[in-house]
Amino acid sequence: MENALGIWGPQATLMAITASFTILGLVMLTLAMFMGRRWKPSYTFEIGFIAVMIGLVFYADWSSVNTYTAYQQDLNSEERKVAGNYAGEGEAAFDRVITVIAFQWGFGFINENEEMARNAAVVAPGEKVLFKIVSNDVIHGFNIPVAQITAEIDPDEKREMWIRAPDEPGKYLIQCVNYCGVGHSQMKAWLVVQDAAGDQMQETGENSNVNA
Repeated sequence: MENALGIWGPQATLMAITASFTILGLVMLTLAMFMGRRWKPSYTFEIGFIAVMIGLVFYADWSSVNTYTAYQQDLNSEERKVAGNYAGEGEAAFDRVITVIAFQWGFGFINENEEMARNAAVVAPGEKVLFKIVSNDVIHGFNIPVAQITAEIDPDEKREMWIRAPDEPGKYLIQCVNYCGVGHSQMKAWLVVQDAAGDQMQETGENSNVNA
C-alpha cells in the first residue's frame, strides 16, 4: 500500500490555521463584548502577531511555488508522443495497466496483481502506461500535468488514457481538475516513477510522505 498525501497536505494545514484564527477571533470578539474596559495588547504581542501573518504568507507562497513547479516538469523532448486517449490497440500494447477509482476525495490505483494503492501510481521509467478510470460518486477530473493530458469522468462512464512515464525517477503530480466538493483541493496523487532497484525519486510538486 502507498499513501501519497495522507491527511495533512499544505492546503489542509492552511485551512486548519485559517479556521483556528477565525474561531479565536470570534471568541475574542465575544469576550470583548463583556469586558469592562478596552484591552490594549502589548507591542510584543502585536509584533508577534504580525510575524505570524508574514510567516503564513511565505508558507502559502512556498506551497504554491512547489505546486506550480510540478506543472513545469516536462517529459523528455525526444519522445515522439507521451500521452493520449486510448487508441484501441489492446492492453498488450502497454507495459502496465492500472485501474483508477476516483472518489471524494482521492484516487485508488489497482495494478495487474489486484494490489491497490491510495493516491500513488507506481511505474517504471519510460513505461507506456494505460489508465482505466472510473468514478464511484460524482464527476471527477484526472489530470497529469507532466503528460499534459486530462480526462473527465462521469459516475456511469469509464475513461481510458495512456502516458509514457518520464525517464527521470521522481514524483509527478496527479490531480482532480473538476470541482467535486469541499475536499476537492486535497484530491491529489503522485505518479511515482522508480527504477528497478526501487530508488526513491526527486521531490516534484508538494512535499509528501510515501509509505510502503
